[in-house]
Amino acid sequence: MYSVALPMSISRATLLLVAATLIWTGCASIGPPEPPSLEVPKPPSDLRAVRKGDKVLLSWTIPSRTTVRQNVRYLGKTEICRSFGAPLKGCAEIVASVAPPGDFVREKTSAKKLTATFTDVLPSAIEREKTAGFAMYAVEVQNGAGRAGGISNQARVPLVPTLPPFDDFAAVPQSSGVLVSWQCGHNAASLKDVQYLFRIYRRLESEAKYAKIADVPATECAEMMPTMEPGAVVSSFLDQTFEWQETYFYRGTVVSAVEVPGKAAVEVEGDDSLEIKVFANDVFAPAVPSGLEAVFSGPGQAPFVDLIWSSVKDADLAGYNIYRHGAGTPLEKINAKPVQAPAFRDTQVVAGRTYFYSVSAVDQRGNESARSEEASESVP
Repeated sequence: MYSVALPMSISRATLLLVAATLIWTGCASIGPPEPPSLEVPKPPSDLRAVRKGDKVLLSWTIPSRTTVRQNVRYLGKTEICRSFGAPLKGCAEIVASVAPPGDFVREKTSAKKLTATFTDVLPSAIEREKTAGFAMYAVEVQNGAGRAGGISNQARVPLVPTLPPFDDFAAVPQSSGVLVSWQCGHNAASLKDVQYLFRIYRRLESEAKYAKIADVPATECAEMMPTMEPGAVVSSFLDQTFEWQETYFYRGTVVSAVEVPGKAAVEVEGDDSLEIKVFANDVFAPAVPSGLEAVFSGPGQAPFVDLIWSSVKDADLAGYNIYRHGAGTPLEKINAKPVQAPAFRDTQVVAGRTYFYSVSAVDQRGNESARSEEASESVP
């Protein structure tokens, strides 16, 4: 405590005010200074790994906060960590170092998240040695001084070997659909524990995203390739799920599948084939009608000839056209619009004449088949 001599002229109120000030000043305590922040970035928690062929694409969100919930001001490099088999306990095997983005200082103040990517290439020897194994990945983001708060979450990809795309990939429109074909130019039986299939993708020209339309087992390739020259085996798939008069892009890839003990089978896609552009132009006529018969009817009524034939099964069938001619007279179409059912009654007949009939099929785009074999009938 302090003792102060005060002049007698000071009032009691002033004395109390001075005493309170001295007590407050003398008894206040100041805590120890806080340590400066090391600005260690918080480890990412959204690392993803996607494999295509022998390449693994890693992606993650660049940390914007430190381990003590402050904004990251200075960002250092990011170490890419990888392990074959065992989970990572730290960044022991560094595959590569990724520099911070050049616009980090400017972009980190915006509301959007900054992302980073890295593509790793798997060693082919490891793929064959550890067919049913996995590669584990993590990233370690450092500050400007090279300090890190630990590794990110871990992401894994299967190590099953993949094949290059099969040769001579093609897609050609036909009357029954788009025929997609390829040649098995690689030995698909090289690894007995791996199953292969050919996956076909398709997209509309107006769309950016591909959709899978078929998985074709490569059993034929696996069984025949050991005894045949490369490119000798041709496989195909008929796409019947498209729309005529649209433009499509097709591509294919060989998928490797391997059974993992106690788990579901894992699949890895190889690299893609060349992209094939196809305009599905319907210039294909329907099938030719068959089984045409002509039968006269007339006693007691106006004469007519009934025609019947076997129906055509084309999905885009619009109907049938009926043709007629007499002996030495030109051929003429006698229906005004396509006949919907496989039957027709000709009432424009004259007694004493013989008529010859044929039928064609027409689709919704006006493509017309050849005419059927003729059937004749005489009108008494």
